[in-house]
Amino acid sequence: MAESSPPPPLPPSPNHMVPPILHTDPPPPPPPPPRSCKICLLSKRPKLRVTSEFDSDTSLFFHKVSCKLLDSFAKFKLSFLNNNKGELSQPQFAFTSKLLSIHYDLEEQNALVKGSFDLGPNLHFKAAHDVKAQHGEVTMVADLGDPGYALEISSLVPTVGVPRATLKFPLGEVSLEEKEEEEARRTLSVSGVVKSQLMNGICTAQFSDEDLKLRYCYKDEALSIIPSISLPSNALSFAFKRQFTPSNKLRYNLYTLFIQIQRSILSFFACTPYVA
Repeated sequence: MAESSPPPPLPPSPNHMVPPILHTDPPPPPPPPPRSCKICLLSKRPKLRVTSEFDSDTSLFFHKVSCKLLDSFAKFKLSFLNNNKGELSQPQFAFTSKLLSIHYDLEEQNALVKGSFDLGPNLHFKAAHDVKAQHGEVTMVADLGDPGYALEISSLVPTVGVPRATLKFPLGEVSLEEKEEEEARRTLSVSGVVKSQLMNGICTAQFSDEDLKLRYCYKDEALSIIPSISLPSNALSFAFKRQFTPSNKLRYNLYTLFIQIQRSILSFFACTPYVA
């Protein structure tokens, strides 16, 4: 049997003779030029925040509307009170920034201007001026070597007496100033605040001459409890705040003087003669 011959080769295809044409996409357009910082700041819409509080003792509502401007560079705030009849009172405007703040009272037509700036890495200057009363205060703050320690010297303008000196430390501060008492006598007064961590809260002791106020603050993500007592008046207060959502909060303040009332009742019965 004769062997079969191999099949003849196929003729070359015309597609192999001509190289394929590659279709490339056109180059993307160049990106737009970056927008200037001023345009970016102005294009952002400021966010408004509205807060309302109710005082059951005075039956007054306290409203506050605030917004941050220029990417939180400055803050504008409007606050006012209104009663159950819808009457508004004590409207105030406030503009605050890092270097300058202005508080304006519409009813009093008065402005309180505050400013601050750095004179060096460890020296700071602050000033406040009451436009209507034509007086103010200037303060120099010097940071000491250790962090958290500073010495503050402040004086009233026009100057009255010696400046007030305040030593600040991580747990609080102590102030020494001159006060004018009866018969034009001047005495040195000591006041201060000391704070310390106690269990899951912060205990604060605030003293001034013969008065002492003790305050304890417990706070977590949803609950705040703040009891306090003042000595020697024995006045107690209790504050409770519950946060349901980031925008919904409930706050309740209770002030009592039951220790004084109890002492008054005991004194009354002790001095009243018994009649059969």
